[in-house]
Amino acid sequence: MMFWYGDGMGGWGYVLMTVAMVLFWALVVVGLVMLVRAMSPGPQPGPPPAPGPTPEDILATRFAHGEIDEDEFRRRLEALHSHRPGPHTTKR
Repeated sequence: MMFWYGDGMGGWGYVLMTVAMVLFWALVVVGLVMLVRAMSPGPQPGPPPAPGPTPEDILATRFAHGEIDEDEFRRRLEALHSHRPGPHTTKR
């Protein structure tokens, strides 16, 4: 026969066909994942989290529960206010 080139694909033809098939399906899966991510809504913005209690709030709660007396409350409150840097305090 005039156009007979052998008995089919060689070993490299099967390797190339397998690699091409794996790459094709990988691209299909990656494309689907990207499509689903693009169409799904992102995280919804909500209200910012509430700030925690201040040291003064904690101290007032302890005083209200009777854990500390009035003298200790005033002393600790004064200590909080004296050690907190104010707007006019400069650090050296």
